[in-house]
Amino acid sequence: MAGEVKFRKKLSREQFRVFMAAQPACLVVFEAGGSASYWAREMEALGHEARLIAPQYVRPFLKRQKNDAADAEAIVIAARQPEMRFVAPKTADQQAKAVLLRGHERLDHQRTELVNALRAVLYEYGHLFPVGFGHVKRIAALVGNPDCDLPALVFAECEDLLAQIAEKTERIEAKTKALKALAADTDTARRLQTMPGVGP
Repeated sequence: MAGEVKFRKKLSREQFRVFMAAQPACLVVFEAGGSASYWAREMEALGHEARLIAPQYVRPFLKRQKNDAADAEAIVIAARQPEMRFVAPKTADQQAKAVLLRGHERLDHQRTELVNALRAVLYEYGHLFPVGFGHVKRIAALVGNPDCDLPALVFAECEDLLAQIAEKTERIEAKTKALKALAADTDTARRLQTMPGVGP
């Protein structure tokens, strides 16, 4: 904390873990993002105090070309600022929930792309549908109509797109259900902690 450099070492991840296990308890600061929360938990398990700094607070202290050594120096300088704001490391459970949420969002984006592709194909044949997943049933009704004027190849492509949309929808619904269950568990845990004789 006095600003004196004690080590300049280039270490692999495993070497870093071994090196830190041999050090007396200290403050370890990481730039938030990627695997920072994981490493913060690893450092705390070794008896150190771990803190994270948001990347936008580190950037102003980067003095030269971005590389690992320059990043490390910038993180140290940023951490020593008296008014620096730190980010709490995520727990393993919090990270797992974030992964599930990102998976849900990714599937939703993929489904939107498929719906737009289907709308574009049908537009080429004079069938105009508004934007949004809510109109897929109307599209399916058109494609399923035996009097539909679509060429066989286009009909097959539309059926394939509808099948992919249905598969994405099923997976989105499964993730939505899992997220709702997690939210309910979190709310229940919060309520239990505030009940007399139940909380810590």
